[in-house]
Amino acid sequence: MKKLVVITGASSGIGKELAITFSKEGHPVLLLARRKDLMEQLNLENCICKSVDVTKKDQVEKAILEAEEKYGKTDLLINCAGIMPLGKPDKQSYEEWNNMVDTNIKGILTGTNVVLPNMIKENKGTIINISSIAGRKTFDNHSVYCGTKFAVHAITESMRKEVADKNVRIIVISPGVVETPLLSHTTDEQIKESYNEWKKTIESGLDTQKIADCVKFVYCMPQDVCVREIVIAKTKQQD
Repeated sequence: MKKLVVITGASSGIGKELAITFSKEGHPVLLLARRKDLMEQLNLENCICKSVDVTKKDQVEKAILEAEEKYGKTDLLINCAGIMPLGKPDKQSYEEWNNMVDTNIKGILTGTNVVLPNMIKENKGTIINISSIAGRKTFDNHSVYCGTKFAVHAITESMRKEVADKNVRIIVISPGVVETPLLSHTTDEQIKESYNEWKKTIESGLDTQKIADCVKFVYCMPQDVCVREIVIAKTKQQD
């Protein structure tokens, strides 16, 4: 059996695709998200599904330790959990800002805090953070979302430098528009409508499998090769 892969945000979108992809590759997988029923419906082999709040380290740690007891130490952690409630800065609620900061930033820290010490000890391991093009440039109605993704980029790059000499890889994948339920988090119907109209100009977003292919590619490189970042978007997406 191959090594353990831990995936957050595994109940839908990119996380769900990653769960299917790595399970097909023969890896035992630990799937973490709030909606346990959706993960269990995937019916994957050598799979543990846990309903957790990714911002709570104790919940994430308990799930990871249980999976590691059964399948061995985590070799790949994919931090995929995230939310995208878009809004105008003068109208969006503080609660939405707060939830974005918690989920999109703390959500990559909890699992990392659990698995990184052992990866450093064993001189191997990979952590992949799923970020966004919005972590490289700003967009209208994305102000706090962009802020959280800029943070993901900064954290990823800083950590990568600090653990590089320990042969541990920390990588960021930055997709443009992807066909996921992410926009459903937005409560402003006018913004959603405008976003969907704009998306027609690029003939829909990327299929989630394209992102899973990128993750698989960087992970399957030799451990002494770190593809630090991939930025991927539809060719017609200009920004």
